[in-house]
Amino acid sequence: MRFSINIPNFGDFADARTVARVAVAAEEAGWDGLFVWDHVVHDKVVQRGKPFGDPWMLLTAAALATERIRLGTLVTPVARRRPQQLARQVATLDVLSGGRVTFAAGLGGPVADEYASFGEPTDPRVLAGLLDEGLGLLDRYWSGEPVTHQGTHFRVDDVQLLPATAQRPRPPVWIAGFWPNRPPMRRAARWDGAVPLFESAKHGEIPPLGEFRELVAYVEGERERGSAQGAYEFVLGGATPGDADHAGELLAPLRDAGATWWDERQLQTGPGIDRLDPVLRRIEQGPPRL
Repeated sequence: MRFSINIPNFGDFADARTVARVAVAAEEAGWDGLFVWDHVVHDKVVQRGKPFGDPWMLLTAAALATERIRLGTLVTPVARRRPQQLARQVATLDVLSGGRVTFAAGLGGPVADEYASFGEPTDPRVLAGLLDEGLGLLDRYWSGEPVTHQGTHFRVDDVQLLPATAQRPRPPVWIAGFWPNRPPMRRAARWDGAVPLFESAKHGEIPPLGEFRELVAYVEGERERGSAQGAYEFVLGGATPGDADHAGELLAPLRDAGATWWDERQLQTGPGIDRLDPVLRRIEQGPPRL
């Protein structure tokens, strides 16, 4: 199991210099990754008046300040992005970082705030179609080969985007979604990893072991039916105690059930979700010890 730090892209973390500081601290303390939220307004009532940083610029600062840890978003709502622009951003960061990008995608939300506020579509079926078609285009753009495409939502006429990503054939793609909803996990089974959220465990809470086992069985079954091959990641997250041994005891059953990454997160309802000091304290305590 590998271990990452998770931060929002607003509040203290809207400043790229602060995110670079977090990344350096995480690398020095032995963490394996840093993942940043990708929001425009999030909950625009609750977060009104707070600064937001562009996640790819924040991650660029982190990449320039580090050498080892993996970097990415958790998660990027592909449906509200233009695939060609997103492909450029991810490829640029992957080359700059020496192939350290992990790309995590999902529908994103809250839909009323992040989509409807800007006149974007809000129908879940339309958003799912945009997500799937967008992911397919990203995969092709990152290859560096010419792309021609005529789809439901996007049209591309003989375009080649260079540079290609440093990682070949592309950066790992993880897909997020709420369990026990099946469609997001069917989508995840087609890519390189699943980042499940659980209706029974809020952001920052350790997910229930039984539900995670059910999810693993479902995704593995879908991968077998689709003849998928290669390494696969199951990414869980929550808040663990700073005592590395105690944290390891809590996570060992999830690791044994198939979890390959633990993403350290604060409670979303907590007062310090977008404050630097509690995040630095947790980073300095080090990752769980398994």
